[in-house]
Amino acid sequence: MTSENGRPRPPVASTSIVVLSLARRIESELNTVLAPLGLTVGRLGLLGHIAAVPGASFSDLARMSGITVQSAHGAVKALVAAGLVRDHNARAGSASTIELTEQGHELLDAAQRAVAEVDERVFGPDSPRAHQRIGDAIRTAFADPATD
Repeated sequence: MTSENGRPRPPVASTSIVVLSLARRIESELNTVLAPLGLTVGRLGLLGHIAAVPGASFSDLARMSGITVQSAHGAVKALVAAGLVRDHNARAGSASTIELTEQGHELLDAAQRAVAEVDERVFGPDSPRAHQRIGDAIRTAFADPATD
């Protein structure tokens, strides 16, 4: 489809495509700032779930992370090996008590600072106005109703 001046018109914006495109950009930027910390977005998410939900089971972690239980076991095992997490009951068939180590808490704090930098770059006052509005809408949509 062309405009009156003969140039191609941009495609009609699909909300889903716009959000997906922005999400891919954000994931790429997050992986870039997390890489020096030895993290990926997925690994950061798992650390965050472990910190936020004390006593979460492997099934809980898998569900929250959108991965299989087997993948959760493997990921936690890698986090234990890296000294970021401890599993007090690491026996087959028994419930686990998974928690962050001091090193895990420090890494999570550093990662959260890196994520805040990306938030500022993508949604802050120097970003395109459309991105600022998207950031505002997301913060509003997920605001704590008790603070409204």
